[in-house]
Amino acid sequence: MNMGQKRLMFFLAIFAVLLSFSSGRGVLKLKSDDGRHVYNHTLTLTLVEYASAVYVSDLTELFNWTCERCNGLTKGFEVIEIIFDVEHCLQAYVGVAKDLNAIIIAFRGTQEHSIQNWVSDLFWKQLDLNYPDMPDAMVHHGFYSAYHNTTLRPAVLGAVERAKKSYGPNINIIVTGHSMGGAMAAFCGLDLVNEGEENVQVMTFGQPRVRNAAFASYYSLLVPNTFRITHEHDMVPHLPPFYNIFPQKTYHHFPTEVWVRDLGYSNLVLASVEKVCDNTGEDPTCSRSVVGNSISDHLKYFGIDLRCVTWRQCTIVMSPEMDRYSRKDSKGNLVVSRTLPSTNVNETKTLLENGTV
Repeated sequence: MNMGQKRLMFFLAIFAVLLSFSSGRGVLKLKSDDGRHVYNHTLTLTLVEYASAVYVSDLTELFNWTCERCNGLTKGFEVIEIIFDVEHCLQAYVGVAKDLNAIIIAFRGTQEHSIQNWVSDLFWKQLDLNYPDMPDAMVHHGFYSAYHNTTLRPAVLGAVERAKKSYGPNINIIVTGHSMGGAMAAFCGLDLVNEGEENVQVMTFGQPRVRNAAFASYYSLLVPNTFRITHEHDMVPHLPPFYNIFPQKTYHHFPTEVWVRDLGYSNLVLASVEKVCDNTGEDPTCSRSVVGNSISDHLKYFGIDLRCVTWRQCTIVMSPEMDRYSRKDSKGNLVVSRTLPSTNVNETKTLLENGTV
């Protein structure tokens, strides 16, 4: 490294230190003047770890929260249910984070031989399905069906109901996911609100566009506590394409985007700057201000890997001891569930008398 490079590294390091102090020990809380929900940097760092863990294919480690990714800010998390839809190669889990007083729902992104092929397919997806009970709101049927027409939805809603019975009806619900998992997280968040849940927050990472402007407007009213995290030149948030000349007929993001840019030199990232974007969902000064041409920016957020260890066909690993927690349907779809204690005194007394707890 020559003298000029060393000088540049020095100034970047000084800037990173100053940035950390200005953000209050690494916690960045921003609120817009129009009263939108506060963006919490620390919560984002926690949720990106939950979004990473759902890519783990060893369901024994995931269920017991002993996997390599099940550490750090998510330590102590209790998994209630894992859903593995073998028909459509989908995976999600539901659990409780006591430190957040929240039910966490995480959806996995695509797991295919080539993410490049999946990204290429995004160019050609058409708005072809009217969203129920929302006039003029359109989505792509594949995005919609991945959540609504698979084993994910009933299992997720059932696990949320069980968690609320055990931890109380006022517990918060946070839904997260990366890539295609982010699209499913958004549909899940809206579904929970439509089912009567009130304390629902959604945070996605590298999510593609999945609906039109009319849907985005409805969504932002019904699920206002939503943040879409985008990273540098990540190409997936740019897809399917947005066309200015057809604003009502094209795909459209919902707010609020938070655009993350890395500060560093070469491959060394010293700090990240997060810009909270406007309330349109398509802020031209955020990720839309750059060309979306990077898959590597899509696969890592805040230094956390958001992908499977290896790209392979839809497979899982599970020890025989997990059989007592799992059940399969006739198509091979798998649900792994944990029995939760009841908060109802009379119910608990009955269970104890019957020797079931």
